Amino acid sequence: MKVRSRTNGQLRRLRVLTPSECCPLQGTVRPNHFRAAWTVANYRRVMDIEEVRAYLARENGLATVSTTQADGRVLSSVANCGVIDHPITGSPCVALVSVGGAARLGHVRRGSQVTIAIRRDWTWRSVTGPADLIGPDDLPDGIDAEALRLLLREVFQAASGAHDDFDEYDRVMVDEGRVAVFVAPERILGNY
Repeated sequence: MKVRSRTNGQLRRLRVLTPSECCPLQGTVRPNHFRAAWTVANYRRVMDIEEVRAYLARENGLATVSTTQADGRVLSSVANCGVIDHPITGSPCVALVSVGGAARLGHVRRGSQVTIAIRRDWTWRSVTGPADLIGPDDLPDGIDAEALRLLLREVFQAASGAHDDFDEYDRVMVDEGRVAVFVAPERILGNY
């Protein structure tokens, strides 16, 4: 294969590595799938959501939130998130507050799973699972406007949020139609 060098513009020949040279897997691996097989095999599966809670508490930073669009493409954006107990099921989950008009909400309503990827220094965790929405247009039985107001505060605080004026925070949440997103931790991965 010939490629043009970025540094001096001259052509030079590169050798393409075979899958066995790139990743030392045993057995036959199809060329288009060797990286994915190696990747999953070398990341430790984390089964404890409490480890994710502790990991998130190390610092407050943005996480990447990914959903699948109707055409199969992945849409990623960033948000602060935290681990709290789901207000309906009581099970721990990863939660975030989303703007009411965010495309991710439509994806979740359509059935997209959500992946939240968190990085701290050179380590990362990801949580993937189905999501529940609780917001002005998605109020389940037993959650009224007052309960939603308090729930949005709880999610915000679990995501290391602090605010000097929670009355102002509540007003903005209503004005922007904010929605709480709760991701069930069906699959948790990370590197260590």
